Amino acid sequence: MVLNYEICKMQILVAAATELEIKPFVKNNPSADIHITGVGSPSAIYHLTKRIQLLDYDLVIQAGIAGSFLHEMKLGEVVIVSADTFSDLGIKTKNGFSDIFNEGLADKNEWPYKNGWLVNESEIFINLPYEKVRGVTVNTVTDQKLVISEMTLQFKPVIESMEGAALHYVCLQENVPFIQLRSISNYVGERDKSKWKMQEAIKNLNKELEIIIEKVKG
Repeated sequence: MVLNYEICKMQILVAAATELEIKPFVKNNPSADIHITGVGSPSAIYHLTKRIQLLDYDLVIQAGIAGSFLHEMKLGEVVIVSADTFSDLGIKTKNGFSDIFNEGLADKNEWPYKNGWLVNESEIFINLPYEKVRGVTVNTVTDQKLVISEMTLQFKPVIESMEGAALHYVCLQENVPFIQLRSISNYVGERDKSKWKMQEAIKNLNKELEIIIEKVKG
C-alpha cells in the first residue's frame, strides 16, 4: 500500500531513530515526509525541534521498537505510549536513584510535565484503538537487575526506549499533536538478541504505521 502524501489533507512527519526500524515504510512510501533523528534523546530533541520549526505539522509520528518490562506483553505486539519521562535524569547515590522532581531541582507540574510525566492528551492519540502504555526513556540500556528493579518500582513503566520522552517533550512544547508508536522487540534486561523478535517487531510496526496514517488522514 502506497500512500499519496501530496493529496493528503494532513501534514504528517514520520520520525524514527534509525532507518532500519521503518525500512518497509520508507520503501513503500517514497513521497512520505520522513526524518531519521538518530539514536538517543539529545539527537532526537535537536532534529525534531529543527524539523518541526520548518513546517506547520498537523501530526508527528515517532515509530520504533522498544523493550518491555512486562513479560505478559507479547514480543511483536504494537502499542502507543500515553506518558513518558526521562527516567535516568536525576541523582544516583548509594541509597538508589532519585529524579530531578524528588530532588527539588524541577517542578513536576511545570509545563510540559504533569506530575513528572510528559502526557499525550491529543484527540488523535486518544481515538486510536491501540493499547496505551506508560514508557520510560533512558540514555543507557542495561541488563543490571538492581537498576531495572529500581526503575520498575519508581516509574511502573511498560516499555523502555531511548527517544520517546524526547518526542513528547518537543511536541508538547511546540504544541504539535503526536503519536509514539512502539513494537515490542525484546524484554528489558535481555541482551541475548537471539531471544529477540526484531524482524517480527519491525514488520508489525510498519504495518500498523500505515494503518494509523490511513485512519488519521481521513
